[in-house]
Amino acid sequence: MRLHRLVVTAFGPFGTTQEIDFDTLSSAGLFLLHGPTGAGKTSVLDAVCFALYGTVPGPRQSPGSSLRSDHAPTGTSTEVTLELTVAGRRLEITRSPAQRRPKLRGTGFTTEKAQSRLRQYDPAGGTWQDLSRSHQEIGEEITQLLGMSRDQFCQVVLLPQGDFARFLRADAEARGKLLGRLFDTRRFAAVEDRLAELRKAAEREVAAGDERLLALAHRMAQAAGPGSPGAAPVEERPGEPGLAEAVQTRAALARSDAREALDIARLRLATAERRRAEARAALDAARDLADRQARYADAVRRQEDLAARRPQRDRWQTALDRSLKADRVAPALALREDAERAHRAADSARDRVRRELPAAHAEDGAEQLSTIERRLREELGGLEAARRAEARSTELTAERARLDREARADEDFLQDAAAWLAGWETRRAELRRQLEAAQEATARAEQLAGRLEPARRRLAAARRRDELAAELTGARDRLTAARERRNEAHEHWLDLKSRRLRGIAAELAAALEPGAPCQVCGSAEHPDPARATADHVDRAAEDTAYADYTRADEARTRAETAVAATAEAWEAARAEARAGLRRPEATADAVDPALGELAHEADELAREHAEAHALAARTHAAREALARAEREHEERGAAQREAEQRVAARTSRRETLEQQQAALEAELAASRGEAGSVAAHATLLERRIALFTEAAETVRTAEAAARGLKEADDRLADAAFKAGFATPAEAAAALLDEPERRACQQGVDAWQAEAAAVADRLAEPATAAAAALPPADPAAADAAHTAAERALREADTALAAVRERCEALDRLSRQADTEVRRLGLLREEYERVARLAALTAGTAAENERKMRLEAYVLAARLEQVAAAATARLQRMSSGRYTLVHSDARSGGGRRAGLGLHVVDAWTGNERDTATLSGGETFFASLALALGLADVVTDEAGGVRLDTLFIDEGFGSLDDQTLDEVLDVLDSLRERDRSVGIVSHVGDLRRRIPAQLEVVKARHGSAVRLRTGGDALSG
Repeated sequence: MRLHRLVVTAFGPFGTTQEIDFDTLSSAGLFLLHGPTGAGKTSVLDAVCFALYGTVPGPRQSPGSSLRSDHAPTGTSTEVTLELTVAGRRLEITRSPAQRRPKLRGTGFTTEKAQSRLRQYDPAGGTWQDLSRSHQEIGEEITQLLGMSRDQFCQVVLLPQGDFARFLRADAEARGKLLGRLFDTRRFAAVEDRLAELRKAAEREVAAGDERLLALAHRMAQAAGPGSPGAAPVEERPGEPGLAEAVQTRAALARSDAREALDIARLRLATAERRRAEARAALDAARDLADRQARYADAVRRQEDLAARRPQRDRWQTALDRSLKADRVAPALALREDAERAHRAADSARDRVRRELPAAHAEDGAEQLSTIERRLREELGGLEAARRAEARSTELTAERARLDREARADEDFLQDAAAWLAGWETRRAELRRQLEAAQEATARAEQLAGRLEPARRRLAAARRRDELAAELTGARDRLTAARERRNEAHEHWLDLKSRRLRGIAAELAAALEPGAPCQVCGSAEHPDPARATADHVDRAAEDTAYADYTRADEARTRAETAVAATAEAWEAARAEARAGLRRPEATADAVDPALGELAHEADELAREHAEAHALAARTHAAREALARAEREHEERGAAQREAEQRVAARTSRRETLEQQQAALEAELAASRGEAGSVAAHATLLERRIALFTEAAETVRTAEAAARGLKEADDRLADAAFKAGFATPAEAAAALLDEPERRACQQGVDAWQAEAAAVADRLAEPATAAAAALPPADPAAADAAHTAAERALREADTALAAVRERCEALDRLSRQADTEVRRLGLLREEYERVARLAALTAGTAAENERKMRLEAYVLAARLEQVAAAATARLQRMSSGRYTLVHSDARSGGGRRAGLGLHVVDAWTGNERDTATLSGGETFFASLALALGLADVVTDEAGGVRLDTLFIDEGFGSLDDQTLDEVLDVLDSLRERDRSVGIVSHVGDLRRRIPAQLEVVKARHGSAVRLRTGGDALSG
């Protein structure tokens, strides 16, 4: 990290804008920042820290404190701008703290929020590019680039000597706090805290496991019930080693007592089941006796009811007997009804068919109609061959139509194929030309791409060159004006100084008093004092003229610097714009390319490159198009040959079909008759055959039906006489239909079945014997059985309760065993974590030096710092002192690890750094600070710290030691570092030529830059 420029406005003691050019100071390697106490030397360092991190170091960022200068005018805003290079990037950071400003409208003030801005310099374009305006993003970016927090930066870049002097005298705890902040060992402290948390968590899990085990013991005591040996309370408390064994013992006792109770309950249940079976048998016997006595009484009642229903049973039986006699006449009656229905149907069918016959055959008999039918059938049989011929002719017509369609399709295809193949060679040549053009464009695009980027860089450089040329002209004009103003101011100052010297006697005479000695001659008498003339100049006018001259000279210097910087940038842009141009040797160094020429060249190259790139992008498409066209050529040629073969075969087939169809048409012409086709003629014959066939059949059926009706009448009369009925009508009236007959038969059957059942029941010996016994009492037997059932349920409930208690105790015992095993693992884990936590916390017996983990890591860092500091301390002390790290324990039982001792080569003794004198403490702390800066820099990832500041402490050194210290600091230039010493020691102004002076005044401080004795106002 290298600082270039710092601009502060209304910041700290600086009421106006002050600019510090660190590049000029750093060129000397070692520079001095001095000024009177309270002038603002430390505020310069605060401004650097505020620009980087948005805060100032340490206590100066206390709550309620303001960074705004009390000397600043009301309308001036507080702002800090820092320009630096870090990680190869040149950045500019601008920050403004929260501050009060006048309201834009109305009166009063308003608070303006803090603002930040980060920019990066683009060397190619020569411009600053905005990166961010977010406080958080800028803070993260700076912290990542520097690799250090604000505390680390303040400790290794701003090197506060007072802090390191206290560090040398501090105890191990204070050193640990500082080193922990610098090296960010929070992760090791976090490991200690995490192990402590794990130990506490494991301890809580063990305690929770003990509580769960006690809870299981309490649940087992509840399950065992009062009076059980397992219900006794556990005397051991959580954390005691015998708790698990005591709980398991109580569980075993409770399980044994429960199993004994289970055996007793099982015996009681068996007794209750036996008594219940005896009561059930008695109840069944009482119910059986009562049932037999009820059956006997019911049989007597049913017998009386049968006697009352006997007349109805006799009427049903008489109807059934007459119906049986009429059943012998029923077949003849049914036959006569069927014959009458057949006769009516046959007459109706015969009349219907005769109406459809021709009038000439309406009264023909069956034989005549059959003769006509046979003749028609013979005619129909002769048409079968004609039908086959007609079907074949239809098939031939359809096949000829199909051949016509295929011929038209093949003809269209052959015409299309011939047209396509005719242009094949031209198409193939065009596709090959497109492919070759795309391939050539690929090579050309690559060539143009290599020329396009340099052309664009030359164009950008030419634009910068022309812009800088205009700026350079303006800067030179301003330099000429500044030189003229400086010369005029210088002449004016010299004129006023000359005039004041000429009138200095009058100025001295004005201060004379009567009786007071003269400042020149010492006389108390003043006989003829000089008088001031009209053109006399006083000291104030001379000082004003000198100040005007100083400002004009500074403006001239700035103008010269601006001209030089602009000229250098113009030369660089000019050289870049001419680089790579192809010009004649005679004019290559004398003529600069015009902007329009370079723009035209870049535009032409960009256009040609875009065209070549677009054409090259079609290479793959052209190759694919050529391949597809070649495949299509082969496919179309093969298809053309196949179509030609089909056309030849189709012509021969068509001729054959035409010959066959012509022969069939001649055969069919004689077979169609008056009909349009053979099929229509055949259909007409089939309908006439069907009609005559049906007519002959209906005539025969009508004649047979008349004969059958006469025969049925004769059979019915004969059957009625034989069955004992006077007329067929009387026999028909005696007939019963099936529902009536079934109802009568069911009534008779039901009466007879009831009579038989009653007789069987009255004849049962057991029923008759039961009727002779006293009435049964089922209610008493049922009450006894209910009592036995209740006793059985109670015994079963008691057994279930005891069995449930056994199961609960077994389940709780298994849970207790599982919990005991898990608790054992938890105790092992707790002991392991507790040992690790004690070891990292420094309280374990194995940790002999009582070192915490963080202190152990910091001890290694302190050892590196001591080694790096010794390399400089030996030079500062002429080889006398060496810093060493000590891990010995301090007095009072304090922990070890962060001790720091100094070895005196003159005595060979090792002693604590707190015994060093004031001067020795200073250069020892300085060496320690420089060594710490190196170690922290390496720890931060190797970020270079090219600018360091050392704050105070040089007043305690003698001349020789001061020379040695300055030599060490001057040697830092070998590593391309610049060191700023912040001190008000007067001797350092003589030893260090490059100086930044902070001047204190009533209206605010100002800075002044001196290099080699010359003073430049800031």
